[in-house]
Amino acid sequence: MSTHEARLSALRDELKTRKLSGFVVPLTDEHMSEYVGEYAQRLAWLTGFEGSAGTAVVLEGEAAIFVDGRYTLQVRDQVDGRFWQYEQVPQTSVAEWLKSHAPDGARIGYDPWLHTRSWVKAAREALESRNGELVVLPDNPVDAVWRDRPQPSNARLIVHADRHAGKSSAQKRQEMAEWLKEKRADAAVLSALDSIAWTFNIRGQDVARTPVALAFALVHADGTADLYIDEAKLDDDVRAHLGNAVRVHPKLDFVNGLAGLSGKTVVVDPASSVTAIFERLGQAGAKLVEARDPAVLPKAVKNPVEIAGTKAAHLRDGAALTRFLHWVALESPKGGLDELTASDKLHALRRETGELRDLSFDTISGAGPNGAVVHYRASEKTNRKLEPGQLYLVDSGGQYPDGTTDVTRTVAIGEPTAEMRDRFTRVLKGHIAIARAVFPKGTRGSQLDVLARQHLWDVGLDFAHGTGHGVGSFLSVHEGPQRIATTGGDEPLQPGMILSDEPGYYKTGEYGIRIENLVLVAPHAMAGAEKEMLCFETLTLAPIDLALVDTALLDEGEKAWLNAYHARVLGEIGPLVDAGTQEWLEQVTRPL
Repeated sequence: MSTHEARLSALRDELKTRKLSGFVVPLTDEHMSEYVGEYAQRLAWLTGFEGSAGTAVVLEGEAAIFVDGRYTLQVRDQVDGRFWQYEQVPQTSVAEWLKSHAPDGARIGYDPWLHTRSWVKAAREALESRNGELVVLPDNPVDAVWRDRPQPSNARLIVHADRHAGKSSAQKRQEMAEWLKEKRADAAVLSALDSIAWTFNIRGQDVARTPVALAFALVHADGTADLYIDEAKLDDDVRAHLGNAVRVHPKLDFVNGLAGLSGKTVVVDPASSVTAIFERLGQAGAKLVEARDPAVLPKAVKNPVEIAGTKAAHLRDGAALTRFLHWVALESPKGGLDELTASDKLHALRRETGELRDLSFDTISGAGPNGAVVHYRASEKTNRKLEPGQLYLVDSGGQYPDGTTDVTRTVAIGEPTAEMRDRFTRVLKGHIAIARAVFPKGTRGSQLDVLARQHLWDVGLDFAHGTGHGVGSFLSVHEGPQRIATTGGDEPLQPGMILSDEPGYYKTGEYGIRIENLVLVAPHAMAGAEKEMLCFETLTLAPIDLALVDTALLDEGEKAWLNAYHARVLGEIGPLVDAGTQEWLEQVTRPL
């Protein structure tokens, strides 16, 4: 019996002892995080799936794993299809699957610290249609059979200095207090880890690639706050930074803190707060106001200090990436260069900046067919050489004290085919269309998404991921509420927001293409405009492979954009790299 087959069997045995027909295993933690600590990697432990989004449902006689379009190929590589059905979201959902697969009268368990109220409502209604029951559990049955489950991280906090944050924690909390008063509320629950890190100007090391600490917080209408965190994480500097207005409690006391809000009016975000929080507040007799976490929007709209910081980070990062691309150009013709060697080299070059605190996510280093796996992660088992006639896709980023980066480049190893050049150029045209977009204030990302896809659609092609996600400031590389996507991009774009611009194309079994820069929403002065207009300012600076560009497919405006972008790359990155790289950069950024 294989390891994951044995784990599935052990979980089923545990469910039988609890008189349960099934159990739902989401990939998240008690903070509804996208990226989670090792202790919360229940889905990976159970199934082998290593993506960043997914859910499993285990019934007595069958089991299913649910992923989105980014992981269509990866889930089949990592999860044994003999034991798991592969389900695609949003085409289906856990609730819909339970409605059609759970037996009549089923008792399906769930962990109330891992699901939102909206999920619970949908699943409960689906089961009730089959005379079934959704059963809240006091503890997680996966944890009961995961014998060597890691403990949560005990890493120390660090202070995120005002010179990087641009605003003190006291100022942020006072603005939240004014917001609470406007809502006639007494307190707000902060459960999202990046919201807590941003509000208190602290950073942590509890989640790989994301500088956050495991904590909960309550912010009050008088500007004070309660922070629930393992107190061993705090040294004297952090305590002095937090000050007397922030009361520190053990993380396990959070439930008691919720109980202490009896009779109070409390703001809770239904998107980031798990159902257990609502239950505890309801039991305490608190009056609940459902509203967005008050840190979300101000965190997304970067202040001038944060904008200056991210620009500095992108210069530093762009120089490291440019050195890497030059190295690939020199080494790949010699043979022997592989995905792992390449990603290690890029990491080393970022470390040489002296400012890198971590990668912003695991580097996607995909040669040939591995590049078609959208969120591919190279391993000793999957590692491929960069061989002539292939495309090499590298999606990577760094965490720096002054900013977070995320950039993708696709390069030809040897001579590309005409089809590769056609597809690359169509992706490039979509990338340029987003980069050049001018739009009125109030425009949503969903309204712009078609710009990135139109030239692929012209020949019957598309890509199965969003065009752009928000990015934090020395925080999460995936940050809401802004995004550019067919669905979910409903937040009006505002000056100061940072997003990715990353259309792509993926041919299963052959190659993948993605071109990604980060862009800043900025005001756009326009003569005769009757509305306040906005545009995107490109932050990322690194060459785009001209060997893959079919100039016949570009119009004059697109050529002008690419030439101007490359002139900027040469002018700003050129002085930051060695002479050999600068000479190469002059060649690869030559005007079309």
